[in-house]
Amino acid sequence: MGYAQLVIGPAGSGKSTYCSSLYQHCETLGRSIHIVNLDPAAENFNYPVVMYIRELISLDDVMEELGLGPNGGLIYCMEHLEENLDEWLAEELDYYLDDDYLVFDCPGQIKLFSHVPMLRNFVEHLKRKNFNVCGVYLLDSQFIADVTKFVSGCMASLSAMVQLELPHVNILSKMDLVTSKRDVENYLDPEPRFLLSELNEWIAPWFKKLNKSLIEQVDEYSMVSFIPINLRRKAAYSMHWLK
Repeated sequence: MGYAQLVIGPAGSGKSTYCSSLYQHCETLGRSIHIVNLDPAAENFNYPVVMYIRELISLDDVMEELGLGPNGGLIYCMEHLEENLDEWLAEELDYYLDDDYLVFDCPGQIKLFSHVPMLRNFVEHLKRKNFNVCGVYLLDSQFIADVTKFVSGCMASLSAMVQLELPHVNILSKMDLVTSKRDVENYLDPEPRFLLSELNEWIAPWFKKLNKSLIEQVDEYSMVSFIPINLRRKAAYSMHWLK
């Protein structure tokens, strides 16, 4: 059985930086991983790429030839990838042995991992090829700036977890940019009553029922918690950034 990690999250959340740091960390430990870039708009990388979607299709070409914008062009590219899973991707995967570990650096358009089936079908294809797959969802640490952004990030993460149905880890990235780290402790594994109280303070009274429903939804699944990571520290991989 092979192993695969799907790195997802909104644009600018630090997915490529995470992949680069993970590669360097594994290289230091003498472990081998292979990184695949699935972003048809990406051109420059800080890590070696073993598979690159632009070998199959380029966002620039799609936008120029079909007159699509960036979002529509990206969806077209991912649909094209989905249509070629049994050809291009299957041929590429044949080069990897049972114990190989692949990391997929995914594009940052939220709909790809929240409510359209492309990445889900991609995951199912990996499973059929005998890969054990997990998901890593990155959320920029700015989403702990206030409770409204945090709940929005939670709901996006929960949507991805439900859509992909994978073993799943949520990471708060860019913790080096947070000035008061003690302020985020309540958000790492939040208590529902704390979140509801904070929401009610921030939002007008007539949204209280909506706030209660949102928090109940997060609490019902009991799966949305975040691990902070500061990639600028060598000890970041142990995740003990508060010490």
